[in-house]
Amino acid sequence: MKIHDIVQRSDTKAGRAFDLAVFLLIVFSIALLFIEGSSWLPEHVAEKIPISQLVILILFTIEYVLRVATAPRKKGYILSFFGIIDLACILPFYLSFIFSLGTDSENSSIIRSLRMMRVFSIFKLGRYNKALNRFGKAFNMAKYELGVFLLTVFILISILGVGIYSFEGDRHPEIKSVFDGLWWAVSTLTTVGSDVSPETVAGKLFTTLVVLCGLGLIAVPSGIIAASLAKVMAQEEDEGG
Repeated sequence: MKIHDIVQRSDTKAGRAFDLAVFLLIVFSIALLFIEGSSWLPEHVAEKIPISQLVILILFTIEYVLRVATAPRKKGYILSFFGIIDLACILPFYLSFIFSLGTDSENSSIIRSLRMMRVFSIFKLGRYNKALNRFGKAFNMAKYELGVFLLTVFILISILGVGIYSFEGDRHPEIKSVFDGLWWAVSTLTTVGSDVSPETVAGKLFTTLVVLCGLGLIAVPSGIIAASLAKVMAQEEDEGG
């Protein structure tokens, strides 16, 4: 039997065994992420977690390489929802290794952030769940619209970051550079809330405009995904009928 049939097909005995092995590996990886660093773990168990994580990394890497090698359209798989998720599950390990070559505290925070990205492995379960699989199909269907949306957000954040710096840079101690303005724009647009309150009248009016834009930005991707999910479900009904 060809490797393609094992990796890409689930209607064969070998294919189902491969899917089951990957499924159990995902569950084990998520379990390790949850219990890592727990104080109640016996010392001899905690010592084996890094080794287990290394084995999982190797197996996930092999799985990703096999999926790329056997994909009918390699670029299509790499840029697909599950292709991105598969890469996001292994890339943080390699990036954290690169950053670990440094010993400063800044690198340590980066390493912790990268390791936490392993939580994306939970999305790999979508291959084995119909509802999550629909979400993956919807993402693939709307990826160009989402790409345009993200580009628009990037342009908007850049304009807003420079704008607030122009209005408040000379008066507000927290906005000392355009980079500070960019962070203010991100936190305000996403309605997370910023500790920086504008002091000038122009800055306050500008902030009001940004908040209104932020409310619209939340609705746009939700609408895109919802419309794509409706199309996916309609296609499934047509195929079933």
